[in-house]
Amino acid sequence: MKLVFATHNDHKFKEVQQLLPTTIELLSLKDIECFDEIPETGDTLEENAKIKADFVTQTYGLDCFSDDTGLLVDAVNGAPGVYSARYAGEQKNAEDNMTKLLAELEGKNNRAAHFKTVVHLNLKGESFTFNGIVEGQITTEQHGEGGFGYDPIFKPDGYDKTFGELPPATKNAISHRGRATQKLVGFLKKKAT
Repeated sequence: MKLVFATHNDHKFKEVQQLLPTTIELLSLKDIECFDEIPETGDTLEENAKIKADFVTQTYGLDCFSDDTGLLVDAVNGAPGVYSARYAGEQKNAEDNMTKLLAELEGKNNRAAHFKTVVHLNLKGESFTFNGIVEGQITTEQHGEGGFGYDPIFKPDGYDKTFGELPPATKNAISHRGRATQKLVGFLKKKAT
């Protein structure tokens, strides 16, 4: 089975590729020569994931899935949420985003947060949605060089290390994207039988 993963984020592509069985040939946007920046104009993660998958399916006629992920922090009313990638501006710089969030949380005791990933799949004319959530805390400073995005400041519940410090296999097993992708994989395996 061939599937396009509608993302320009190489880190995200590699992370998801590690979770998929070898029976699924995962294609990137580069593989299908899609270099357009697909606009994320939705007000929710669900809408943005659907917009990206629909763009590829409608433009290229290919089965596709996409995801949208947000970090939702209790003390700042669920921000950055749907704007996580561009929280500190359109340059989409992870360092700037983390700096802004840590500044906004300075002096706040409630550091509870959760990551949510929504995967939207277009397969043979049908659409399906899968969600993954991981609860945790925002640290007071960055720890670790691994992962991407907010990983160095997000410590999942039950762990004493951030996503930036945890080995990739551990992170993939418990992360929001990992959980949503595992649901996608389970679904695709059933479809393949």
